[in-house]
Amino acid sequence: MKKILKITALILAAALAAASLNACAGNGESATKTSDGAAETKQKLIMATNAYFPPYEFYDDSGNIIGIDAEIAELIADKLDMELVIEDMEFDSILSAITSGKADMGMAGMTVTEERLKSVDFSVSYATGKQVIIVKSDSQITSFDGLTDKTIGVQLMTTGDTYILEDIESGNLGNAKLSQYASGFEAIGDLVNGRIDAVVIDNEPAKVFVSKNEGIKILPTEYVVEDYAIAFAKGSSLTSKVNAALEELIADGSVKNVVDKYITA
Repeated sequence: MKKILKITALILAAALAAASLNACAGNGESATKTSDGAAETKQKLIMATNAYFPPYEFYDDSGNIIGIDAEIAELIADKLDMELVIEDMEFDSILSAITSGKADMGMAGMTVTEERLKSVDFSVSYATGKQVIIVKSDSQITSFDGLTDKTIGVQLMTTGDTYILEDIESGNLGNAKLSQYASGFEAIGDLVNGRIDAVVIDNEPAKVFVSKNEGIKILPTEYVVEDYAIAFAKGSSLTSKVNAALEELIADGSVKNVVDKYITA
């Protein structure tokens, strides 16, 4: 009798172990339950971003990444019946994460440029941004021309970085110097502390930075106007699927509602 009970217990333990293994998803999938209790798996949609770019992506008080890009990506994932996973990294690492397959797409207030198109594909544009100039409130700089011979801060590998570098190399800004930072937050810190003369960055993050730091302002004229889009690896099978979902969300007003929610706030 004891021997029979022992064998029964072993069989039960093996069955429980097998059930446990079947409930764990792998290879980029997560386990969920259908209404009838059957196991269902969702493919993960991995989004690379730099979460220090408010209001497009930033951390809330609970440590979650939120913002325009995060919410639009969540809407896209829902349409594709996928599970969104957001990976925070340095901005200059996003394209390499995409091209190496570590991420499926990149959303970080990213502008379509000829240089980026050499390594990645882009979706349709979902928002328009502009590069602006931030200076100290008592600065004598009043326009782009005032940046001549000054020290200008930018976030590394952003379009602001590209445009200012081009203007310096072409001689448009005299002997101006470029200071590159891992984040706009760091650039603003040096501006506030007088280590640089100006910061060139996207308008919406600029408004957030100015609202949180006394003694700085945005110049009234924009530097460059540009379109934001989602980046994918060349030839990715996800590009057309995400693009179709994004176009539907633009058409039904969902994208505009997300943008207006954060920019109005």
